[in-house]
Amino acid sequence: MLSAPFLNMTADTLPIEHTEETNARILAVSEDRVKGFHQHPFQFIAEESGLPFETVVERIRAMVAGGVIRRVRQTLLANKLAEGALVAWKVPNEKLDAAFEFMFKEDPFSGHVVLRSTDREVSGSDYRLWTTLKVPQGTDMTEHADVLKRLTGAEEYLLMPAHGIFALGVGHVRRKTMEPGEKADEPAKMMTTNIADLDEEEWNVLLHLKGELSLEEIGPEPWAGRAAAAGTTLERFCEVAKNLDRKGVIGRFSTFLEHVKPSQTGVRVTRFNGLFHWKVPVGMQERGGAEVGRHTIMTHCYWREGGPRFGNVNIMGVVHGTDKDLIMKHKAAIDDHLASIGIPVEYTNVFWGGRSEIKPSEISPIVYREWHQKWDAVEGPVI
Repeated sequence: MLSAPFLNMTADTLPIEHTEETNARILAVSEDRVKGFHQHPFQFIAEESGLPFETVVERIRAMVAGGVIRRVRQTLLANKLAEGALVAWKVPNEKLDAAFEFMFKEDPFSGHVVLRSTDREVSGSDYRLWTTLKVPQGTDMTEHADVLKRLTGAEEYLLMPAHGIFALGVGHVRRKTMEPGEKADEPAKMMTTNIADLDEEEWNVLLHLKGELSLEEIGPEPWAGRAAAAGTTLERFCEVAKNLDRKGVIGRFSTFLEHVKPSQTGVRVTRFNGLFHWKVPVGMQERGGAEVGRHTIMTHCYWREGGPRFGNVNIMGVVHGTDKDLIMKHKAAIDDHLASIGIPVEYTNVFWGGRSEIKPSEISPIVYREWHQKWDAVEGPVI
């Protein structure tokens, strides 16, 4: 059991940097190796990292309190629960920062909000604002994007839903030592985006499961309070959660590092993130995505159709790092691999991430209705 005095500890009492040896061992597991639902995720992290359970909980709590870990939560595979897309926005330069703020602070259905740029002027380089968008089942992404366009004064937008997913898991600490060209023994398997059918009890558990954990919940029984709030027993709550996992809607349990801003002592997890674009021949998207996605440096890899505004690219993926040249070496290794196995790259480019904020996308139809009731009569732009 955890000692009571720890409840009063602050980040000043324990090492909090992600580079510290014990913390790095924990994070190498906790960032993206706790797949699916676990009733006791912190015990699992302790076992996999070879550290005492109390140490794991103390360190994670300290890193959260110190701002090194941004949030701890059970992720959901939102592509199985809601309609979603990557959205590129063309916004007048004078409205860019304000549009960023609105998407981040006022729209619960926009998740990642990033300002991107290119090293040279290319097709689509005037689309500087990029977001991810999820809307509840039975609603319309275009309807929602049209409202955002009106409210922010955006000139144009492009919705790019995923036709397939090949990589999805951000493990910054374990990726720091990867060499260009490192890849899995087999091509990545494509995950589909078919929407799951859930009953009322499953939705109830899901909505109570998904919120980020408080410091007090980081411990032996993180789901006990969630079960009580859902009006059920802990045993039943976990049983339903395991069934949701079998239905393919549960992602991973994760500690999310603050990877955009420096820590209190100025240490950064990453400095650069590159959104890579590739155009492979039509008909080769699944194979091309599987070969890109097998490269373990990729935190995300999707089959998305960029259309003529983005050079008709169809494979997109993200790599993070502290060295821009090294990121480009990773990309060059992937390009070389594709060429070596007979997959032509007809066009490629990189959109570099700048200012960035990340939050979980809302998937509640109730919140969606309330949001549209608030904004539908507003003429805009409001920024």
